[in-house]
Amino acid sequence: MTDRYAVVGNPIAHSKSPLIHAEFARQTGQNMAYAALLAPLDGFAATVGTFRTEGGKGLNVTVPFKQEAWRLATRLTDRARMAEAANTLKFEPDGAILADNTDGAGLVRDIGENLGAGIEGRRVLLLGAGGAARGVLLPLLLREPAQLAIANRTPEKAVALERHFAAHGPVEGGDYARLAGRQFDIVINATSSSLSDALPPLPPGVFAPGALAYDMMYGKGLTPFLQFARGNGAARLADGLGMLVEQAAESFFLWRGVRPQTRPVIDMLLPC
Repeated sequence: MTDRYAVVGNPIAHSKSPLIHAEFARQTGQNMAYAALLAPLDGFAATVGTFRTEGGKGLNVTVPFKQEAWRLATRLTDRARMAEAANTLKFEPDGAILADNTDGAGLVRDIGENLGAGIEGRRVLLLGAGGAARGVLLPLLLREPAQLAIANRTPEKAVALERHFAAHGPVEGGDYARLAGRQFDIVINATSSSLSDALPPLPPGVFAPGALAYDMMYGKGLTPFLQFARGNGAARLADGLGMLVEQAAESFFLWRGVRPQTRPVIDMLLPC
């Protein structure tokens, strides 16, 4: 029997997840099907319930339902518990709904393995204090950076994240003005600014010699953040395509117990 999985969101037609997981299944010989589900904005729980009743084994969850997925779960991984959001659900044989957040694992794997940029002992700057930032903070801190600064237009949100994650490493939160005169080895844009062709209010000089600029958004061409980084001293630029594939691989491993090769899938999705 073919095991059924899906990604659920609103909107969902743009999702690359069905293509990614189809390639993972082909590569690893898994008998599974993966679809895209459009859930009404007020119908996430009902959509999940129907999919599960019809024999579904697990779901990926995308905007705007990640917090709802976290609340729906009856079992949480540490990274989902700390993120207070989930992008992966697994329906366990005992009836439990296990929630995980694989976004941060995807990010650190892309930075560390695909890009070869070590996080340990480095100065890391995370831009934004919303759900995207919250989802990656614990995995970043577990890689033991020398410091991890969070900058946000509303500094209170960044400070709240500092308090939430303080027990896990050297994290600090504040506004963009506090970055003046400081330099970082890895600067990660976790804001949604690239969706509107905008730029976080970064002061000049934040990129240390040899710095990596990483935008969690992806698409054709350089985002405004990556354009700014290229003109302000960043040595390396990367978008979030690798993170997308790596977080999918982490979900696939949670569901199937086998880890697919990600490099061929990243190459397949690269713009021509």
